[in-house]
Amino acid sequence: MIGMLKKVLGDTSLRKLSRMEKMAHGIEALADEMKALSDDELQAKTPEFKKRLEDGETLDDLLPEAFAVVREASTRILGMTPFYVQLVGAIALHEGNVAEMKTGEGKTLVATMPLYLNALEGKGVHLITVNDYLASRDANALGPLYNFLGMSVGLNSAGMPPEEKKVSYEADITYGTNAEFGFDYLRDNMVLYKEEKVQRPLNFAIVDEVDSILIDEARTPLIISGNAEKSTDLYVRANQFARLLTEKQDYTVDLKTKTVQLTEEGMTKAENFFHIKNLFDYSNVELNHHVSEALKAHAIMHRDTDYVVQDGQIIIVDPFTGRLMQGRRYSEGLHQAIEAKEGLEVQSESKTLATITLQNFFRMYGKLSGMTGTAKTEEEEFQSIYNMDVIVIPTNKPMIRLDNPDLIYKSKDGKFKAVVEEISELYHRGQPVLVGTVAVETSELISKLLKRKGIPHNVLNAKNHAREAEIIENAGQVGSVTIATNMAGRGTDIKLGEGVEELGGLFILGTERHESRRIDNQLRGRSGRQGDPGESRFYLSLEDDLMRRFGSDKMKSWMERLGMEDDQPIESKIVSKSVEAAQKRVEGNNFDARKQLLKFDDVMRQQREIIYKQRNEVMESKNVRPDIENMINAVIENEVKAHTPDNEVPEEWDLNAVIDYLNGQLFDTGVLAVSDLDGKDPEEMIESLEEKAIAKYDEKEEQFTPERMREFERVIMLRTVDTKWMDHIDAMEQLREGIYLRAYGQVDPYRAYQIEGFKMFEEMVASIENEVASFLMKAEIREEPVQRERVTHGLRVISGGQDDEPQKAKPFVRKVHVGRNDPCPCGSGKKYKNCHGK
Repeated sequence: MIGMLKKVLGDTSLRKLSRMEKMAHGIEALADEMKALSDDELQAKTPEFKKRLEDGETLDDLLPEAFAVVREASTRILGMTPFYVQLVGAIALHEGNVAEMKTGEGKTLVATMPLYLNALEGKGVHLITVNDYLASRDANALGPLYNFLGMSVGLNSAGMPPEEKKVSYEADITYGTNAEFGFDYLRDNMVLYKEEKVQRPLNFAIVDEVDSILIDEARTPLIISGNAEKSTDLYVRANQFARLLTEKQDYTVDLKTKTVQLTEEGMTKAENFFHIKNLFDYSNVELNHHVSEALKAHAIMHRDTDYVVQDGQIIIVDPFTGRLMQGRRYSEGLHQAIEAKEGLEVQSESKTLATITLQNFFRMYGKLSGMTGTAKTEEEEFQSIYNMDVIVIPTNKPMIRLDNPDLIYKSKDGKFKAVVEEISELYHRGQPVLVGTVAVETSELISKLLKRKGIPHNVLNAKNHAREAEIIENAGQVGSVTIATNMAGRGTDIKLGEGVEELGGLFILGTERHESRRIDNQLRGRSGRQGDPGESRFYLSLEDDLMRRFGSDKMKSWMERLGMEDDQPIESKIVSKSVEAAQKRVEGNNFDARKQLLKFDDVMRQQREIIYKQRNEVMESKNVRPDIENMINAVIENEVKAHTPDNEVPEEWDLNAVIDYLNGQLFDTGVLAVSDLDGKDPEEMIESLEEKAIAKYDEKEEQFTPERMREFERVIMLRTVDTKWMDHIDAMEQLREGIYLRAYGQVDPYRAYQIEGFKMFEEMVASIENEVASFLMKAEIREEPVQRERVTHGLRVISGGQDDEPQKAKPFVRKVHVGRNDPCPCGSGKKYKNCHGK
């Protein structure tokens, strides 16, 4: 059916290619016109193009002329003129496709044209490579071309200081690796001041070796971790403190909302136990959180009801089904608090501060394209996940490499013996050979066998990128023997040495089929560049992993019945086709796994975007007071509605619980009384309580200048959001690890992950509101300047405030610091908390 449709409708990529070829002819037609321009006139084209964009023209309108300008500039500056097929490849990249161009077809030069064209908008464009060496090489090699055309070039390397990174990202064109761009995105969403961000909004990217980055590495998430040595002692101390408290006297429990609040007496005990002056000082945020979780563990979480203890671990009990939820952990430190309560070893908290998959990072670009020598076999994945078509660009010269059928041996020993004999023969003939292996161990084994025969060779293990490129570049010389993993040396051409063409070109010897056809094609593609001669052959055995996975036992017994020796091969196109069929099945399985990963990660992606947006709004806003008021109101509304349900008559409402909770959370003991709520409906209660809360907040603000109060609000909000988000990442990861077990209970794991993940996110948001509201209503600002700090010890950085007016970034400083239990300075004889500290 699909085949018939293709015949009727035609292959989309073929139709695209035909249109691009016509456009390429149009670009070539401008060659004489560009050649006639002086250097100054050619350079003047860049400001002219920018002006035309401002006047309403589009990048597509400018494409033919802009590409012709780059083509001519390349001839003058680099001494290289892009071929017709390179123009076709450049058009494919500009339009957001994957350009499949064989090795040696000049992909590096192809990228210059779409990079220049898209950089004209001034939004920044990125060229993404697989390693730092290639990024540095290409930026340095092509920099003179871009500079000639009035474009700045930046190199984004690992370990660069943020100031240098910012300069690199401000450049028109930035080169770097996929990991570094992704990590910079995560780090930008952990900064404390917007001026510390280094990236601009993600606009346009060309990914070199796109199959390696977007397919092979797609299942590996980028993770930023904090200090792995963070102590769990605070959980133990908080647990010791919680054991000393008495319900009602030291704390109140609200079972409906599952919250615990310290009473005034409980707060005093906490300050004495931990030797601090004020539990609600902003420097005690972490301690306050631990005390709160310890109280929950003791007062609300019950053994053999909410959880069980098995094999020294806390296992959560599903409240609806009563089943044990293996792999799940309570978030926000509650799990560790229960471990401390039960006398178990307190597991270290998650240190994941931020994480994202490469799939989701690259899908954030406004426009994405890529280039590689092998992509057609993964076309479905590029289309469905990244919305990119694969355009196969014709070679500049016909491909004349000879690809021989596979040789299949009965055993690995027989295969490797034949491989070494073949290498020896080629070496003595002088024909260079590149030996491709699937695993590092295989390359070391062959190296050992070659040493015994006295054959000099190089082994590539991809540990040194600069050395890797050097070895690969020399792999085409007479008598050269190079052993490499199949992926090594990507992005570096193997040029044939003098006299090698006459010997038959570079010989590619594969020692095993990879589970992906694309990787095998990549290895073959090292030979036969730009019309060079070459040859390839794969040596397989029935003991290879891929062969064993797809039933090689029958063939092995058949070869044994025929009396075939270990080193006697069969050469069969039927076997080669069956191997290819096996590879297709494995590719399908891997694609399904990556799709599944993306599906699950999309749940986190939606949550991550909400949190990062909230962080950015806090950093960029001059006034977050409206958000604070909304949080205070939300705390009040949630508490009132929890205890005044529609299905109960007013006489059954638990107004004492409302008063106890709000006195502990937002006000002080005795400020609110049940009489304040008697005779009111829930809406009237909420309105009355909100008025009181905002009035108290206004009194607090009168003690400070507005600028200093606004900064204090930002400090508390950023710290709380970061702490809760870090705990949430850990909780979601724990959930994902155990969610697949739900399938045994006839529950769709993905649906369960969606529902539970959303519920956990809502709980986290409510927790942020509670903690921010409580701290801002109760906290006192210390005498020392309050500064924004990271929430982790491992990445602790204290920022110095705004660049223009640093003092405005610091909160108000009281002249005298008075503890809540100290005598009031007014001379009344009362404690400060019962007098002017209310």
